[in-house]
Amino acid sequence: MRNYIPFLFLSFLMVSSSIFGQNGTPSSVGARGLAMGDASVTFKDINSGFSNQAGLAWLDGLGIGLFGEARFLVPGLNSFGAVVAYPTKSGTFGINMNYFGYEQYNEQKIGIAYARKLFDKVSIGAQFDYLATRLAEYGSASSFTFELGVQAVLLKSFRIGAHIFSPARIKIGEEDLIPTVLNVGGAWDVSDKFLIALQVEKDLDYPASFKGGLEYKVVEILSLRAGVSTQPIQSSFGIGLHVKGLNIDLTSAYHQILGFTPGVGISYNLNKKANAKKEE
Repeated sequence: MRNYIPFLFLSFLMVSSSIFGQNGTPSSVGARGLAMGDASVTFKDINSGFSNQAGLAWLDGLGIGLFGEARFLVPGLNSFGAVVAYPTKSGTFGINMNYFGYEQYNEQKIGIAYARKLFDKVSIGAQFDYLATRLAEYGSASSFTFELGVQAVLLKSFRIGAHIFSPARIKIGEEDLIPTVLNVGGAWDVSDKFLIALQVEKDLDYPASFKGGLEYKVVEILSLRAGVSTQPIQSSFGIGLHVKGLNIDLTSAYHQILGFTPGVGISYNLNKKANAKKEE
């Protein structure tokens, strides 16, 4: 059976390349983002390290996040992510690491991030990335690129965010271009307990996709989440458990053909003030 794994793996990539990491860009949005249909461009906690670095500027203390998912429960299609961010008087500095694949085929991403507030209600972020793709028996390729993000609070309960990955058309290897991906979205805090997030994503090489998510805080220690996305069409759901500075997020996305993608995330913020003020 092991001899067939490389064939099955590459077949999945060719049939549904828009779902997986591609050309050295492993996709990892964190468990909170996955549960909300990946509508995560407006996040203002440690999870923003996976989706929009501008959100790191709102952290009040050291944040650490870990994430893992088993895509469609297929052996070898595993994705792992980790982010660490620390705010200083000069801005927030962070490190982001992603891994997708298995021994025969894998993609890695290592990013150095920086974010800061321009004004009380506006933040910007940037990340410089090292990308690498390895295919057994064919060798490996690597390259450098960058990503930029911005967030703004328009009203007390409404904010917007935008993020672009690899705005320059950079190649990885001799022929493959690193995809340029733009995300623009908004989030509405309907109340202290209920959040609605909407987002549009455009890869220059693929049709635009829509993403939407809901988050409801049932009690202080429990949040319920749900979401949907297109291109491909997927639904998602999850829960978040909050105990002081520790957050445990359990999630799963569902594709009608390929099946379930379960994921789990663990994050910790060392500043209690930040935990009481996650989403302003």
